[in-house]
Amino acid sequence: MADPMQVEVVSATRVVWSGKATNIIAKTVEGDIGILPGHEPVLAVLVPGAVEIFAEDASREVVAVDGGFISVAHGRVSILSEYAMLAEEISLRDAEKELAAAQSRLDAGEDDLDTRQHFALASAQVRAAEKLR
Repeated sequence: MADPMQVEVVSATRVVWSGKATNIIAKTVEGDIGILPGHEPVLAVLVPGAVEIFAEDASREVVAVDGGFISVAHGRVSILSEYAMLAEEISLRDAEKELAAAQSRLDAGEDDLDTRQHFALASAQVRAAEKLR
């Protein structure tokens, strides 16, 4: 079996997670992608959602991202997103409230960039928190 991959999840404000992993699952604009050690180089655009990281120690990390990029090359995986947060740091109840508020704004006709970003971020937080359960 190939050596585990070095993985870093980086947001605009901090390194959210860093370590070795044996598998990563993320959603790109072209669909879900699974990354295993030895994966061919790839650069893909992420959609808002939950990235799953299966760490070398058999733990599983779930990270909410609001989009961004995933880069794979030479045994290294970089996940870059303006917003990224570990699912364990997210309150599902609060995320659901934010999602409902954003949906209400969209339903009221507020289809502007801020509202769509609010909706995407809240959706990503809910998906990540639910995957952690």
